Amino acid sequence: MDQRLAALRRWLAGPLGGPAFSIAPASADASFRRYFRVTRADARSFIAMDAPPEHEDSAAFVRVAQLLRAAGVNAPAVHAQDLGQGFLLLTDLGTVTYLDALNDDNADRLMRDAIAALVKWQLATRAGMLPPYDEALLRRELALFPDWYVGRHLGREFSAAQRASWDGLCAALVASALAQPQVYVHRDYMPRNLMRCEPNPGVLDFQDAVVGPLTYDIASLTRDAFVSWDEARVLDWSARYWEDARHARLPVAADFAEFWRAQEWMGLQRHLKVLGIFARLTCRDGKQKYLADTPRFLGYARAAAARYGALAPLARLLDELHA
Repeated sequence: MDQRLAALRRWLAGPLGGPAFSIAPASADASFRRYFRVTRADARSFIAMDAPPEHEDSAAFVRVAQLLRAAGVNAPAVHAQDLGQGFLLLTDLGTVTYLDALNDDNADRLMRDAIAALVKWQLATRAGMLPPYDEALLRRELALFPDWYVGRHLGREFSAAQRASWDGLCAALVASALAQPQVYVHRDYMPRNLMRCEPNPGVLDFQDAVVGPLTYDIASLTRDAFVSWDEARVLDWSARYWEDARHARLPVAADFAEFWRAQEWMGLQRHLKVLGIFARLTCRDGKQKYLADTPRFLGYARAAAARYGALAPLARLLDELHA
């Protein structure tokens, strides 16, 4: 038994009213956080989060959980907290993620629920409540691609011409993102972080939420890290979101084609960032499983680059890097 787990057990005895409970691993993610399912003698279960405070900001998790729940979104309630130790006791939203549950028969229904929850979240946007998804953050994320995917994973360096091409692409993607209406952004709104439950969906892994581009979360939902959908479905779900958002008076573009272009460019920024993150998880953290999904993101990036003349330099850059 590791020391943090022992400390977590001792702490849980307080909010759970004594030592009569069992604890078992529930999940882990790409960060330093761990989750445990805690079951009391009366069979009621909770989720305990272990987030070492030197690595993770649990206060952000608590703050965003409150914002989501106030918006009417099914995020876990925080039943007890010890921010000094990095321990939280949370509502248990079950064991079935969207990633586990989605199939051809239920995908449209589950995605409708996810879109409805996203609209609620965005409608709740209030100034000053979350950090901004500003130019500095957008550029730091894009820098993960040359630093980790190109430099560490591929073992390559940009030539002067490639660097100029990359800098121009980054400027275009950042300008597109900053030109969008700014709303609450979950920042990882994807099937792995959505739970099939009642009310549906349960929403997890939201501690990095910001105020940023309106298309970011719908791009994350439809161009997922671990499951891909055909273009017709992605278009249909994006159009459904656009229609629902317009009906709710969110500031989406009046023309769907304009909205779709902004969504695709926003998605491309995310795809390039994720390629860098997955390379970092592999090279720095030894988490090899993420590398298997890099072809999916290269495919997303290539498809976007092929559809827009302004993004054509990216297609050439990817060809050169993988030659």
